[in-house]
Amino acid sequence: MIPEEIKLTQYSHGAGCGCKISPAVLDIILHSPTSHQADPNLLVGNNTRDDAAVLDLGNGNALISTTDFFMPIVDDAYDFGRIASANAISDVYAMGGKPVLAIAILGWPIDKLSPEVAQKVLEGSRAICAEAGITLAGGHSIDCPEPVFGLSVNGIVDIKHLKQNSTAGAGCKLYLTKALGVGILTTAQKKGILKPEHAAIAPKSMSMLNKIGETLGKLDYVKAMTDVTGFGLLGHLSEMCEGSNLQAVIEFDKVPKIEVIEEYLDQNSVPGGTNRNWSSYGHKIDSGSKTLTRKTTILADPQTSGGLLVAVEESKTAEFEEVLRSNGIPESNIICFGSLREKTGDYLVEIIASSCRIQGLACLQWSLRRDTCGRGCASCLRHQF
Repeated sequence: MIPEEIKLTQYSHGAGCGCKISPAVLDIILHSPTSHQADPNLLVGNNTRDDAAVLDLGNGNALISTTDFFMPIVDDAYDFGRIASANAISDVYAMGGKPVLAIAILGWPIDKLSPEVAQKVLEGSRAICAEAGITLAGGHSIDCPEPVFGLSVNGIVDIKHLKQNSTAGAGCKLYLTKALGVGILTTAQKKGILKPEHAAIAPKSMSMLNKIGETLGKLDYVKAMTDVTGFGLLGHLSEMCEGSNLQAVIEFDKVPKIEVIEEYLDQNSVPGGTNRNWSSYGHKIDSGSKTLTRKTTILADPQTSGGLLVAVEESKTAEFEEVLRSNGIPESNIICFGSLREKTGDYLVEIIASSCRIQGLACLQWSLRRDTCGRGCASCLRHQF
C-alpha cells in the first residue's frame, strides 16, 4: 500500500491525548499503598501532578525528565510524528526548562502498516526536534496492535526558574497561549465531517512548540505554569487549584477558542475523552449544571499539544501580555480569562458569564447562570450553560 493512501486514525481506538487514562482511574493507579523511596534530590515527583520529574543536579541546575506518547490523532504519518513530538517536548517548556535530548518510543503494527509509514513518523519527529534545537538520539520499538509514538525528553532548568502547577497565589490572573478545540476538530475529522478548509487548523496548532515556556520560566511574576492536554482546560486548571489550595473563577467568553468548533458541536463532534474527563472532575466544577453543557464540553475538550496555562501576578499582566506579543502569540489568545482566589467552598473552578453580548449590560440572569433571560437572544440561547 502506498503510504499516502493510509489514514492512521483508522488503526487506533483513541486519538492523541484523548487516549489518556481518566483522572479518576489514574488516581487509583498512582496511589499505591507501597511506600515511595524518598530521594532528597528529587525536587518534583508525581505527588503534585506536575508535567515532568525534576532532579537537583547539585550545581544550581536541575534535570527535567518526561515522557509522552499516544495513538494517531491525524491521518498523515509525518504530521503524527510532528504532533506527538511537540506534545512530549512541551512538558519541559511547561516547567520553564530548555529541552536538550529526546529518545523515541515507537509501537507499530508490523502486520498492518509498512515500515515506510513509520519512517515518515520519525521524519516528522526529527523535524520538530530540530526546531526545538535538540537531537532525536535513539529510541525503542515494539510490535504493537495499534500505532503508538512519542518521546522521552530531558531538559535543563536553573532551579530559580523552575515552574510548577502547584505554586500559584491568590490574585493571580490566568492566561492560555493556544485556543481550545482541537479535540472537537480531530473528532470531526475521524467522523468524516471536517470541511477541507478547516483541515489544517488543528494540525497547525498541535505541531506548534510551546517554546515560550522557556522564556516565561525566567519571569519571577509567572507564579505557576502547566500545559493543557488530555484532561482539558478544566482538568489541568483543577490540578493547579488543588496543588495551590486555591479556587479559580473563569469567564467562558474570554477563554481562547477555535472559532469554527461551534458548527461541529452542532453535529455532536465530541471526543469520548470529554465525557471521561467530566465524569472524573465535574463534581469539582461550579457551572450551574451537574451534566455536560455546551460550554463545559469545550472546557473539558481533551487537547493534544495544547497551550500553556499560566498564572501571573496581578500587577504584572500588562508586562506579561507584551512578552506574549513579542514571542508571536496571536492577539486573540492574549487575554486574561480568569483569576485565582482563596477557597470559599468545595468547588475548584467556578464558571461565570460575561455581560450579555446582545443587550450590552451585566444581565441578572447571566449572573445567575440561567439558560436565558426570556428575551430569546440568539447568542444567549446558543451559548447557554
